[in-house]
Amino acid sequence: MSQFSYHFAPLPVEALSARALILSLIASIGTGRQMIAGLIHAGALFGIEPATMRVAATRLLKEGLLESPERGLYVPGPRAQALTRRVQQWQDVAAKMVPWNGDWLVAMTHPLGRRDRKQLRNRERALALFGYQQAEAGLWVRPANLARALPDHQQDLTGIGADETMPILRVAERTAPGMQDWAGLWSAADLEHSYQAAIRAMTESLERLPRLSLADAARETLLTGQAVIRAINFDPLLPPELGNQKLFLEMVDAMRAYNERGQDCWRAYNAAVPSEA
Repeated sequence: MSQFSYHFAPLPVEALSARALILSLIASIGTGRQMIAGLIHAGALFGIEPATMRVAATRLLKEGLLESPERGLYVPGPRAQALTRRVQQWQDVAAKMVPWNGDWLVAMTHPLGRRDRKQLRNRERALALFGYQQAEAGLWVRPANLARALPDHQQDLTGIGADETMPILRVAERTAPGMQDWAGLWSAADLEHSYQAAIRAMTESLERLPRLSLADAARETLLTGQAVIRAINFDPLLPPELGNQKLFLEMVDAMRAYNERGQDCWRAYNAAVPSEA
């Protein structure tokens, strides 16, 4: 099974390292350009020292995950641009799905090898981000209800880290003795609980925000929002035949409203950002 969970889980403060925080802010809609002063200001919310934020930004720059078009300004680098676009597409997730006719998408990974641990992780993250689950060793599947044509879908997978030589098949029929029921790879009940937990977390957070300081409100909306967006991005986008698609889309709608409130909180907090850091 995939190591990447598609369920909502609260994000604790300690889960955000300097590296994770920078990438999170860079990938956020409306904040794709970040000044180092703003990154340091954000780091203060999570107890991260300015020097630690600077070191993390420098390392991300060297790795190609950030670019610096001018002094002190950071944008997604070439290695992060495709993944950043993928993360930012959560608001348009409904447009990614079409009615399901019962076909399956099958990714075959057994010819690719497992010795390169970094590439293995990139491959499995890419598959997880598109809702695939491992059915057998070297065989990952998902319902064929994605709107993209198969060649475009393969390019999407490659763009965020999957191997260019990974075969992707569309399967209409299958039969094999003892073959696992692919529909059972996802738990519709667990997904419903995840959607309900995410909606509840956002509702309760919105009720708290008026009583919080600017710093506390900014911190809470980032932690809650990132946890929900991660759940949306890793959601398998199951068709109604396999899961509660209606409740999933209700969670996405709730996140759109929560995101607007979170952006307001961050604008208010960043109004106090120093001009130099």
